Order: sequence, then C-alpha cells, then structure tokens
Amino acid sequence: MPADRDVPGVAELLEAAVDAVGGVRREGQDTMAQAVRKAIADGEHLAVQAGTGTGKSLAYLVPSIRHAVAHDATVVVSTATIALQRQLVDRDLPRLAKALKPLLGRLPTFAILKGRRNYLCLNKLHGDEAMVDEAEEQLFDPFAISAMGRHVKRLHEWASDTETGDRDELVPGVPDSAWRQVSVTARECLGAARCPVGEDCFAEKARAEAGRSDVVVTNHALLAIDAMGDAAVLPEHDVVIVDEAHELVDRVTGAATAELTSGTVGAAARRCGRLVDQAVADRLAEAGEGLAMVLEDLPPGRWETLPQAAAGALSVIRDAAASCRQSLGGERREDPEGATGRKLALALLDEVSEVAVRLLSAFDEPDPAKRHDVVWLAEQGPDGARTRVLRAAPLSVGGLLRDRLFGQRTTVLTSATLALGGSFDALARQWGLPPSRLPSSAGVAAQAGDPVPDPDAPRWSGLDVGSPFSHARSGILYLAKRLPPPGRDGLAPSYLDEIAGLVEAADGRTLGLFSSMRAAKQATEALRDRLDVPLLCQGEDSTMLLVKRFAEDEQTCLFGTLSLWQGVDVPGPSLSCVIIDRIPFPRPDDPLVAARQRAADSRGGNGFLTVSATHAALLLAQGAGRLLRGMDDRGVVAILDPRIATARYGGFLRASLPPFWTTDDPEKVRAALRRLRGAPV
Repeated sequence: MPADRDVPGVAELLEAAVDAVGGVRREGQDTMAQAVRKAIADGEHLAVQAGTGTGKSLAYLVPSIRHAVAHDATVVVSTATIALQRQLVDRDLPRLAKALKPLLGRLPTFAILKGRRNYLCLNKLHGDEAMVDEAEEQLFDPFAISAMGRHVKRLHEWASDTETGDRDELVPGVPDSAWRQVSVTARECLGAARCPVGEDCFAEKARAEAGRSDVVVTNHALLAIDAMGDAAVLPEHDVVIVDEAHELVDRVTGAATAELTSGTVGAAARRCGRLVDQAVADRLAEAGEGLAMVLEDLPPGRWETLPQAAAGALSVIRDAAASCRQSLGGERREDPEGATGRKLALALLDEVSEVAVRLLSAFDEPDPAKRHDVVWLAEQGPDGARTRVLRAAPLSVGGLLRDRLFGQRTTVLTSATLALGGSFDALARQWGLPPSRLPSSAGVAAQAGDPVPDPDAPRWSGLDVGSPFSHARSGILYLAKRLPPPGRDGLAPSYLDEIAGLVEAADGRTLGLFSSMRAAKQATEALRDRLDVPLLCQGEDSTMLLVKRFAEDEQTCLFGTLSLWQGVDVPGPSLSCVIIDRIPFPRPDDPLVAARQRAADSRGGNGFLTVSATHAALLLAQGAGRLLRGMDDRGVVAILDPRIATARYGGFLRASLPPFWTTDDPEKVRAALRRLRGAPV
C-alpha cells in the first residue's frame, strides 16, 4: 500500500467527492473534514456537531477512506438507524468510491455488517429441529399456525433467491416470530467449521467481506456488543466514526440490558427435554412456573431490594439450569441435526442462567447509587395478554464506553445535535469522557460531584461547524408562555385553540410532535371537525406512507409522537410549521431514569439536569430540526409548553435549540405564517 504522503490530501479528495455528487462545497463541511483528518492522525477523540445541510457524511467518509487506503486499515462507521445505513451503503459510498478511484489508484471498498440474527441461517432453515419454537407455543391457535406457515414458506422461497440473506432486503418483511424460525443468535450458531452448510453461511460471508473492506458500516448495538464481548464481532479496526451519536448511550444501554420471563425459562426447558432426562428438564420448567407465580404477586416497578420470594425463584432457576447444562455434557461428535439442537439448548440455558445470576448479584452493593445494575419488574405485551418481565440495565454505560471504545481506538462522534445548553459536556459525561477544556455557556461542564480530572482520561475535543441555514432569518421560535402549564388530563382547550390557530394561519403544512400518542390522537379527533385541511395521525397507516402523503400534499398536516421527532425529512412548502405540545421529559416513573437521577444527586450533582433535562433537550433539538431541511425552507417552531420560557431549566433547553428568531407574540407568528403562504396578513 502507498505511504500516507503518496495519497492526495483531504481537501483535494473532498472536492472530487462533492463534484461527483453534484453538491456545493460548504465551509462547515471543509472544517469538519480537516478536523476528522487531524483527529485520526493525532489519535485524539473528536465530537462534531454538524447541522442539517452541512454534508457531514462526506466530511467523515473522505478522511476515513483516505486513512484506510493510505494505511491498509479498516474504519468502522456506526449508525443508529437503518435509514442512514442504507443511505451510506446504497447511495453515498458507491458514488464516493467511484469519484475517488482515479485519485487513490484503486476503488475503495465498503461493506455493511449486522448482528448474526439479521441473517438467514441455512442450517436452521432446513433443519427439522428449527421449526418447533413458535409452533409449540401456538398449538391452540390455528390462525397463528397458518400465518406462520405462510411466512416460513415465503422465507424458504426467498432463501433460494437472496445473495445476502439480509432480513432488510426481504420486502415486505415478516414478523419477528417467523424470522426467529430461520435465524440464530451468536450463541446458537454452531460455527462455520462445524456447521454442515458453513461454507454458504450468509453471516460468515458478510463478516468476510467486512474484513476485506476499507469502510464497514454497522449499528450502535453491534458496536456495543463488540465492545462488551471477549470475542471480536467487528473486523480489526483502528478508527470508529459514530454518526447519530446523540443516540449512542440509549442504544448501548439497550444492548446491555438483560431480561428474564417465565416463558424464556419454559422454552429452555422444552429444548432440553429432547436431550436430557425428562425429570431434569421438568425441574427447570417448574422453576419457570414458580417465577411466574412470584412475579404475578409483585407490583411492577424498580426493586430497591431483592424480594425474598424472587430471590428464591431465581436461585432455583439458576440451579436447575446448571443441572440441565451438566446433563447435556461436554462437546462431542454428533450428527449435524443433534449438534444444532444441543447448541440451541445450550444458548437458551446460558441466557437463563446468566440473567438469573446477574439479577441475584445486582443487590450485593447495599447503596443503590453505587450498584452496577438497575433492576425492575415490567409488563409487556398487548392488553389482556400482558406478561411480567424482569429487567436489569446498567446504571451507566460511561465506564464501558471509556474503557472498551475510547480506550481502544480513535473515535469521532457526530450528529446535528450534540451541543446541549451550548456545551458538549452533558453528552460527554454520559459517554464517560471528562469535561471539555472549553468553558460551558450553560454551567453543566463543572457540576458538583463530577470526578476530579484524570490525567489518564481519554483526550477529546468538541467542534460545532454550524449549519448552512440562516436560522434567525429562516425560522421563528414561538414560545407560548401565556398558556397554562400542561396537565395530566390531556390537552387543555387553550392548547387545542392554539394549535388550530397556527394550522389555520399556515393553511395546513404542519407537523405536530406530541409527547404521547394519546395527545396526538386527542388533537387529531378534536381538530378534524374544526379545520378545513387534511389531518393525518400516526398509527392510521404505516409511518412511511403517512410521511409520503404529508410531503405530497401541501395542505396536509401530520400529528404523531416519538418516531416523528427524529424521522421526518420533508423539505419544501409542505412543512412550514412544527408544533411541540410539551417538553419531552422522560416519564418520572421510568425505573432507569429515576435511578440515574438519584445516582447523580448522591454525587452532589443535579440529577434532573443531568438526566431528564438532557433527554428533553436532545428531543427538542431533534424536533425543531424538522423545520429547515432545504436552503429555501422557512417557517415556525412553536413550543406550547410555557415552562421553556418560565422555568429555571428553560435557559438550558433554549440554548440547545437552533438559533431561531424568538418571540412569545402569537399574532406575529400567525402573521408570519400567513405571509409564507401568500395570504393577506
């Protein structure tokens, strides 16, 4: 491979890339690309806030590809959403590779890599053992069995056509229950060497391709699994680019969360029942039934201490799982079908045993604020068929990220939303990074209780490259501080009147972002009779189709909740007004949120600001970012919750939003909306 000095510079490569995609060079993009180049060269971590329209994908891909080609290395790009993965692999990287080939002397290579569960398993697809999982649980539901059969038949047909076995390429998709019949987890996999169809394994082919590639695109969950595990999941790499970095903590927390249900224990017992003495398997099944009875008698919520009855049930499960595992014996030569069944049984047993042990040991530390895990009892499933589930999630993932991500390789984190309250420190604290060396405008960089600066802590810097949009000229931030604070009984009449007035002034063209589906439905039902414009509500059709209808008809409004806060990209006149009904604080009864706030308070910090206000600031910034998606866009972001203007934490939240021109005068806002659509003021 050529030495670094033989490869063209980032500026020359970026110019070729921008020309190839028909784009325009932007100052923020240039600044970010050079900062990424420097971070990679110096081995210092970097957090970059790059507003919509900056072209941040090219800004990190160009220096990443340059580094990979110059040093015969691999760069991992991690994203939070499938949409961005597909954009990178299907659009950005193919065009970029073609544009850079003449300058680099060869075609840069790239691949997408997901968790093993996302790929079709040919061994399980054709094995008799594989098809009984869900069927056993649905023996008394002929409709479910019929539907399952149709899905599985379709998967068999698809298996002979697909080249990748990637679930995302199956359109339309199939339910999770059907996909589980033809896929395996990493624990359930026999391994390519022992599998009878190992040479044709889709997951192994994807890993092999990733190992030969300059750039590997993956997701935050797999990045977390790679960091947490002893065995490498991702190919060897020295640089990680974390796009959509504002979601990193939540995705890593999700990957590190364990759960246990009586159904999981029962499934493990059934698996073992075919391979061990029935009496041994029956003890595990009875232990699962005992857990179900114990959990039914306990109220949902966080456990400060381990209930005695639950401790007994978990101990029995742990011991019964150990007995089953011992009865299975060690590795031995078997026919392929027997090996598959044994591996599946061991995977379930290990999962059950490890979660039971984790739940039992979570309370060894008497001080809840110092515990590694938060444990709670939850309910899941549809009304009328809800089941109890025990969950354990890490109180913090900062230590994991610091040791296993930032401590191992150079990391660049980027998003349109990273500087909260005017500083990167709120998120840096969650990532396990020390406060920045720059002063914070919101006072969150040096909270009481923050750890004493560690000279061995990872070195990092923050950079805000701005946005090509002129927010103060293109957008208005309306703070409706004359409204009453939001209540618990749904939207007040004054809120509905405010929404109606804004929609009428905008002549539709409104995206309503609500803190709950209940509020979104209430607003839809109450305003359909009052307004002369089409009003769509999330849940009435697939979100993708609703957004498409919203974008195609300028007068249409779309009301919805969480996924719309971050997933809508509608440039042009179809979106002139974004309405946010209330500050999106997390639920106060959320066990993990409450535990994290209490832990911050116990260290002398401000738990509310560190956890709840940071969560709300991220969502508010993401929601407000739906307004300006193109250079010619204009409009209003209306926040109806008056606390953003009156509460002490309001300054932190406002400083997290784009720098729109701000007013609390409703007449000025409605007049501006009427001017935008060309109506008399």
